[in-house]
Formats: sequence, structure tokens, C-alpha cells
Amino acid sequence: MASQHIGPVRTCIGCRTRTLPSELLRVVAVDGSVVPDVHRRLPGRGAWLHFDLECLRNAERRRAFSRALRVQGALDVASLREHVEQQGKQVSGQPRGQQETRKQVDPS
Repeated sequence: MASQHIGPVRTCIGCRTRTLPSELLRVVAVDGSVVPDVHRRLPGRGAWLHFDLECLRNAERRRAFSRALRVQGALDVASLREHVEQQGKQVSGQPRGQQETRKQVDPS
């Protein structure tokens, strides 16, 4: 049986669900703030997050941004929260809990 390669898989730092990067938002730390990297071109270490306020809250509560981005101290998430609120209203489709989860298959 041949395995089908689906591409890279990323993990949301809020809910810890693994999914395709196209379903997630890349974020980076810039001058003590977490900012959305919409075009996925900003330099530095990135983390991935669903377009969901609940995932954002979970990541904040768990202090996941500092760990994932390897930054000391607290980070300001105000601009990220604003972006997620705007984009969350525009994203259509199934609620995140009902999406099909995809597993990464070892091609060897």
C-alpha cells in the first residue's frame, strides 16, 4: 500500500493539534510583542496558532509563546489578539473541533 504524502504538519501552540500550515497562523516575536506573520516571511523563530480566540487564550494561559519562540519574559499579544479577532470572523468552514485531523506518515 502506497502512502500519500500530504506535506509538512505543524502544531498549534494553543490546542496542541497537529494540522497543515495552511490552517494555521505563523507568529513571531518582534521587540517584545507577538505579531502575526501573514506572509510567513518574517525572520526569526516562529510558532503556529489557529485563527481561534480559544487557542490564543490557551497559549497565553500556558505561557506557550515565550517557550515556543524562545524568548525570555512576557510577550505582548495585543496586536495578535486583534488580528485573530478580525480573521476569526472571516474564516468560514467547520469549527476546529470537527475538522479532520491528519496524521503525518513516515515515507520510509
